[in-house]
Amino acid sequence: MSQIIRRIGTPPNARGSVSGTNCPDIFELSDGRFAVIGTDVTAEFDAQLPADASRADYERIVVVTRETLIHAKGDIPDA
Repeated sequence: MSQIIRRIGTPPNARGSVSGTNCPDIFELSDGRFAVIGTDVTAEFDAQLPADASRADYERIVVVTRETLIHAKGDIPDA
């Protein structure tokens, strides 16, 4: 079973979250995958996916803020 090994980017409270909780976040997993906490927008965007994109029934489309991804950019490995 994979485990969270580190946060990618800065914690929510460092990005201005008042409570530091319930905010978008990105984590690197021990198997090399990434876990994302974001807003589930599957119902809104599923029909808008390009013709060459699809998702499995167990997958969801999630949104994270631009700020979350920009703060994570420096921590994302090149390979």
